[in-house]
Amino acid sequence: MNVAHGSGYRIAENARLDARNTFGVRATAPMLVEATETAALPELFGYAMLRNAATLILGGGSNLLFAGDPPGAVLALETRRIDLVEDHGDAAIVRAEAGVGWHDFVLWTLGNGLAGLENLALIPGTVGAAPIQNIGAYGVEVREHVHAVEAFDRDSGRFVRLAAVDCAFAYRDSLFKHLPDRYVVSAVEFALSRMFQPRLGYAGIEDELRAMGIDGSPRAAQVAEAVIRIRRRKLPDPAVVGNAGSFFKNPIVPAAQAEALLAANPTMPVFRSADAGSRKLSAAWLIDQCGWKGHRDGDAGVSPDHALVLVNHGTATGLELLALARRIAESVQARFGVAIEPEPRIVGARW
Repeated sequence: MNVAHGSGYRIAENARLDARNTFGVRATAPMLVEATETAALPELFGYAMLRNAATLILGGGSNLLFAGDPPGAVLALETRRIDLVEDHGDAAIVRAEAGVGWHDFVLWTLGNGLAGLENLALIPGTVGAAPIQNIGAYGVEVREHVHAVEAFDRDSGRFVRLAAVDCAFAYRDSLFKHLPDRYVVSAVEFALSRMFQPRLGYAGIEDELRAMGIDGSPRAAQVAEAVIRIRRRKLPDPAVVGNAGSFFKNPIVPAAQAEALLAANPTMPVFRSADAGSRKLSAAWLIDQCGWKGHRDGDAGVSPDHALVLVNHGTATGLELLALARRIAESVQARFGVAIEPEPRIVGARW
């Protein structure tokens, strides 16, 4: 593997990506570019290898499945600076560069007395990936605290700063997800508060706090600890068994369809969605009812603890995991008439 260095970046040819995706599947990039300084992006995208072809932006590798090798260059942002850019006493704006680990950033905010992201603790990945997917967990979505997103606009060759309202955030969706070949998220600004208002409505958090001996009004760090404990029980550690967390998005269906399904399946969880005329269903429940929890095809399988989590028990390929995911989706469609879609980006194949 040949390696070259420039000002604020490194370039490697024929780079293995096995350790750069949490599924741990084998993949090779014809060229891997590691940017250690945001200022290097204009120069890098001036090169034909990045300018004239699709470039995969790689964060922590926790939200993608390599069903094949990426066809072009892979760019990994290794920038990790965090700055308090505005402090108004009871509220603050914090800027974090794209390469900062997401969970590390959540802990940094809590350590600095800033609340808002505690329900999103222990989500794998990087800060730069957070707004692309509009990550969410335990009743909170990151868009609620995004102040602005800084990105390199490949079309203009310049850096832009987009206010949250311009990012087209939706459930597990954003402008950046729809235009992956245009914007490279370089940093995110977050609006956070020192006046903590806990969000405990999601099932399990209050029970976990009580199990921790905490009654009444918990601190933000205690809510984060409760979330961490729940996630560690439910989700396998990628360092032990390859996985990308929840593989399927919770489907959103018309309210009338949800009511008909609930009448036929009284135990089915149904949640309100942002649209009053629709409802969100539990993909985990649908998959579990189809008998997939703990299923295994060779080294491609489903976690025995959580039906949403596809796992690589050893040497499963991305294509084998994708084939299993398709079978799961087909069974849910056949039984319930509900389409479920993957959360991770699939590289090298179509869903």
